[in-house]
Amino acid sequence: MTKLRCMLCCLMICTITIDARTVNDIYKRISAQVSLKVPGNQSRNYSLAFQGAVDDKGIYLLESEEKIPLIITERIERDNVKCVMVVSITALEDVYFNYQQQLKTGFRHNDCMFYLPGFWYSRNLRSPKGAPSFHISESWLVREDRLSSPLTGIFNQKDGRYMTVARKDDFQWDALATHQTGEIILSGKTSLGFTGFESHDGTSTLSFGFPYREAPKTYIRKLTLAPEVTSFQYLKKGETVLLTWEFIEGQATDYSDFICHTWEYCYDTYRPQPVKIPFSPEEIKGVLSNYFVESFVGDKALAYYSSPEMKVAACANMNVAEIGFVGRVLLNAFNAWEFGNENGRDDLAASSKKIFDSYLENGFTETGYLREWVNLENDSDVKEERPVHSIRRQSEGIYAMFHYLNYEQKYKRHHPDWEQRLKKMLDMFLQLQNPDGSFPRKFHDDFTVVDGSGGSTPSATLPLVMGYKYFKDKRYLSAARRTAEYLEKELISKADYFSSTLDANCEDKEASLYTATATYYLSLITNGTEHNHYASLTRKAAYFALSWYYVWDVPFAPGQMLGDIGLKTRGWGNVSVENNHIDVFIFEFADVLRWLSKEYNEPRFSDFAEVISTSMCQLLPYKGHMCGVIKVGYYPEVIQHTNWDYGRNGKGYYNDMFAPGWTVASLWELLTPGRTENILLK
Repeated sequence: MTKLRCMLCCLMICTITIDARTVNDIYKRISAQVSLKVPGNQSRNYSLAFQGAVDDKGIYLLESEEKIPLIITERIERDNVKCVMVVSITALEDVYFNYQQQLKTGFRHNDCMFYLPGFWYSRNLRSPKGAPSFHISESWLVREDRLSSPLTGIFNQKDGRYMTVARKDDFQWDALATHQTGEIILSGKTSLGFTGFESHDGTSTLSFGFPYREAPKTYIRKLTLAPEVTSFQYLKKGETVLLTWEFIEGQATDYSDFICHTWEYCYDTYRPQPVKIPFSPEEIKGVLSNYFVESFVGDKALAYYSSPEMKVAACANMNVAEIGFVGRVLLNAFNAWEFGNENGRDDLAASSKKIFDSYLENGFTETGYLREWVNLENDSDVKEERPVHSIRRQSEGIYAMFHYLNYEQKYKRHHPDWEQRLKKMLDMFLQLQNPDGSFPRKFHDDFTVVDGSGGSTPSATLPLVMGYKYFKDKRYLSAARRTAEYLEKELISKADYFSSTLDANCEDKEASLYTATATYYLSLITNGTEHNHYASLTRKAAYFALSWYYVWDVPFAPGQMLGDIGLKTRGWGNVSVENNHIDVFIFEFADVLRWLSKEYNEPRFSDFAEVISTSMCQLLPYKGHMCGVIKVGYYPEVIQHTNWDYGRNGKGYYNDMFAPGWTVASLWELLTPGRTENILLK
């Protein structure tokens, strides 16, 4: 026992805030188990009981009724407001183990909303049954690298209390596994545990452990749930593993306030720092501009930069021209136009002009909407066109052209044909807008609605505000204000951000990001009380958008390319509940964060914007640093950072297909701060 006490004296002590009642009886509310596996046999699970403090330092011995080849102790460091748990597991002989622990919150499960950052919001009821949600189960355990912070939070709607558990360890290692389901023995050392929530006799429980486990299902592929998985770590005789979890209990006015407090806690806990990048923004743009050169297709009815359905291994140009996400053809054309004119790149200016001219001539439907997705064959005629429009792609096309027209105005160049086209589109937007201020997600050219969901509404706010500023037409501002009324009532006040990602219909990052950007636009063009109101809405939505962005670096196993080239995940954003990968979708959101930082004197916003701005440039493909992409400047898209794949390859690699058009456009805007403010504030 003396040796044991000496070993425990070396444990690191960390502090967090927690209710005094919880601190004083926390060990009474904990249950723990350990599973041991002998290769070739099913594991055995052993319940562990707290045998009382070894001494007055809060060290408890966890013992099983049966003899096990482990010494497990738990140190609970606490005072009236602070608590941390450090678990020590020492092997008495070679062993394969999985440790699990539960903490009862005392909350009725039916009263609660849940939070796994960047993966789970409330009950994930917007998500289909092929993705993790309450449709499948009311209890979920997930591996930590799925989450933008390795944390679980439970919010009690009845009284506003919440509790979170966060893992605090040195995340350096991961190991390959031969299987994705069932009981698996890891091929080496890992740092990844698991976290989540469970219902035990109707009471919500924070559940966590090490190494990783996922239950009742593991999410291995888009809309593909598989049987649960439990991993086992090898521990050699005499070796010790130390595991640290922090707890915090607090009070929030609502779920949004809970997300705000928890994101600030995560940011302050993990303190993400900018990543060192060897290039300036202009140098990065110079590398990215190669995409404009090599992806340009100019021999068809529509000129465009190729993006959708491209193979990573070839980066060969495809026949598809896409106006908005995932092609962003018009925004890239403007970027090439601006960069070409200001850097003596006549080739870029010439290709972008050809794009603008071709879309002016052939890029509109009979009604007057932009032709947003067109498949062109070699004979230059249009062969296929999707008959359904999306408010998001249409809005992104208009947004790009307003940037182009505002740029041209500076040089006394005018484009009345484009102005006429855009004004007609905005007038059609006024017809399309619903009485509650929302816009349908998808619709036909004759205005009939295909998908009436309002989750994509904030994407329309941007061109409406820009149209008001450009044309001085108050009808557009009125429509933009009505979108904000809808956003406040249905998304922001309900903490329900959904269905903005075009290939998913679930809780997603882009809905909150677009909402924050939309109210930011309205804040820029209003004053006084109205300005302050929009600013407060921006701040509330921004916390949800921020919650999707990683504040820690997930570990990769040797042999997984992303780890081998040194990728740091901090500053990258997860996509949605359905699409569980990280990407560089940011566009203007860094500007929103910097503006919020000044508006509310909150340095976390601007500091994290700097983390994003540096970290997202890590996979820039240039000669000698191609990052698994075959062409210079073709920035990768589907970055698979956890045990999930979009269709191919899995953790540590990209999907085999990608769309570099939008990634280049997103980084370009990130590297061009103040673009919209310069327009709306002039």
